[in-house]
Amino acid sequence: MARAASGDRQTADGEQDTTVRRSPLAMAVLVLLTEHPQHPYGLRQRIREWQKDQVVNVTQANAIYQTISRLERHGLIEAVETAREERRPERTLYLTTGRGRQLSQRWVRDLLSTPVDEYPSFSAALSFASALPHAEVVAALTERLATAERQLADFDAATEEGLATAGQPPTLLDLADHEYRRAMAEAELTWLRGFLDRITR
Repeated sequence: MARAASGDRQTADGEQDTTVRRSPLAMAVLVLLTEHPQHPYGLRQRIREWQKDQVVNVTQANAIYQTISRLERHGLIEAVETAREERRPERTLYLTTGRGRQLSQRWVRDLLSTPVDEYPSFSAALSFASALPHAEVVAALTERLATAERQLADFDAATEEGLATAGQPPTLLDLADHEYRRAMAEAELTWLRGFLDRITR
């Protein structure tokens, strides 16, 4: 049975560990701020540069500021410096606390080891596909197949470009999320082709 995504738990000494709700963005912030102090804007840019925005949603700029506020309120990160660059407003640099480091490691460990319930929109749409006429389902899935094929080609090109411009060769663990996402994309393509073949015979 999948474990809940959040919730208080007891620490080893019996104290209540009231932590911020776990999320991919909160986990990314805690891990990245463990390395060296950064300000929110720099964090968002780094997530994008590393193409982690494919797995961590930073579309809304305000989301990272809200996440940092929650993490600081819970004592998981702390402000260490306020810096001002030329012609730019002051920016506060944050660093993960010891407790935040421990929590981020626990989150990563838990998510690697224990499946959690997720509710992907495509699966939801498939479960109600019978609400559409058969021909519309075929047309929609055919369009999705073509889009998925283009996206996989773009993903491969972006990954190759990223590797070419990287400062140093990435390790296998650095590429783990890329390999997983590519495998899932290929699996969906295989399923789409087979399913379309069966419903169009």
